[in-house]
Amino acid sequence: MEFSLSPAQLELQARARDFVHDVLQPREVEFERAGGHVPRGWGRPIREAAIEARLHGGSLPRGIGGQGWSVLEQVLVHEQLGQSTGGLWSYIPGAYNVLLYADDDQRRRYLEPSLRGERTGSYAITEDGAGSDARAIQATAVRDPATGDYLLNGEKWFVTGPDDTDFMIFHCNVVEGEDRHPTLFLVDYDRPGLEIQHDPDYTHTFADRHPQFVLRDVRVPASAILGGIGQANELTNEWFVEERIHIGARCAGAMERLLALAVGWATERIQFGERIYDFQGVSFPLADSAADAAAAKLLTRQCAWMADNGADRKVVHAKASLAKLFASEAAYRCADRVVQVFGGRGYMREFAPERFLRELRVDRIWEGTSEIQRLVIARALEKRGVDRVVG
Repeated sequence: MEFSLSPAQLELQARARDFVHDVLQPREVEFERAGGHVPRGWGRPIREAAIEARLHGGSLPRGIGGQGWSVLEQVLVHEQLGQSTGGLWSYIPGAYNVLLYADDDQRRRYLEPSLRGERTGSYAITEDGAGSDARAIQATAVRDPATGDYLLNGEKWFVTGPDDTDFMIFHCNVVEGEDRHPTLFLVDYDRPGLEIQHDPDYTHTFADRHPQFVLRDVRVPASAILGGIGQANELTNEWFVEERIHIGARCAGAMERLLALAVGWATERIQFGERIYDFQGVSFPLADSAADAAAAKLLTRQCAWMADNGADRKVVHAKASLAKLFASEAAYRCADRVVQVFGGRGYMREFAPERFLRELRVDRIWEGTSEIQRLVIARALEKRGVDRVVG
């Protein structure tokens, strides 16, 4: 495995770092003070700056308007994005990787406008009774034999997207007699029968909202099927693997910023005539988190390197779970330690450590809980071998 970065990769990393420092971080406190309820269009300057910085659509091929980054290059960028709070990176134009399976018309209607920052899609998987187990999904699509259209029914929770989100990728079962075929549909929010049922507030204050939707006999044409009937589970799993790698990278980046803030604060703060950094009760927890941050970065970059170099997809899947599990758990510990270093100020929302403490908690839940990651890893240890999973 090659650890050094090419000049092009270093330039990309620096470009992402400048974008986070100059565009995202200056707006964090304003966003927090608004409770995330900012005017429509508040994120437009972020979208425009991201396009100008060539950070939009990073994981998608250049031929369709993306940047064509390798997985390692995606990680380098997400390490920087993780150093902002408020999830403001959600305003960067892009699209879910499953849209690579869009046909020409779907690309024209959904993918291309998303990469231009004109549309944003959400991914509707989770239900009231179906979270980690996609086999428990109850949402259905039934074909109308008279027209060839499909009628979609179901309730979806945690349908994530920023303020301009206007379509969803709806994960459901196409019903054919006794058979159920997991399938993805592209559904515009303005379709009759599609409604927001609840838009709750959460622990974190994020650019993304996570509303609950209900679909009642939402009629869509057969051309709304994405990737073919029966392909939803496989396509969704590809997205999960990519997003778990991104989460690992963002958590590593969050730890880097947290540690920089903590070291800066603790080396200047004087108590009892000494810098608080010179008390082992302050510096030793930071040293532990430095080890965690370095390990998280290496785990995530190794997984990305393997994905780029044609490693067994099943092993990459396990490595992605390793990276997400370790990085998300470690980042939350790091945030808790840094809040303690800052004392009372660490409990104030205008200070980044407090925001990170609330925001990093969800990384142990979404895109597969820590318990699901442990299950994936444990199965891989048995099926792929210990040497391949930990090597």
